[in-house]
Amino acid sequence: MSMAYEEYMKQIIKPMRTELTRAGFQEFTSEDQVEEFFENETDYSFVVVNSVCGCAAGLARPAATQAVLQTEESPKHLITVFAGQDKEATAKFREYLSDFEPSSPSMAILKGKEVVHFIPREQIEDHTIEEIIQNIQTGFEKM
Repeated sequence: MSMAYEEYMKQIIKPMRTELTRAGFQEFTSEDQVEEFFENETDYSFVVVNSVCGCAAGLARPAATQAVLQTEESPKHLITVFAGQDKEATAKFREYLSDFEPSSPSMAILKGKEVVHFIPREQIEDHTIEEIIQNIQTGFEKM
């Protein structure tokens, strides 16, 4: 791909990244970051697999940020990887989701490396923000 295209895409997706990082999510952009984090992690993490699609923009990101803000006890770690953009980081994270089909956007709550709650695209698309927030909060209740 050309440098102009790559720079264009970086500018287009910047607000999509910022929506989550501004809400306290730590963005992992490399395979090494994902591996280093999960290598010895034993606490709870809420991970959003971000995407450029409309259901990520209108549903997944707003629901994820609102769920965290509305919940007294959210997971210790808030993490995001960006499917289609940070391919190595996303592929590495999906190794921890091996029981689930790859899906973006999607969300997962993990205890260490073990998934305790997973929300695939099918549970985001065609649902209201309120329904998605409730689904996320149901996952938080499993902590």
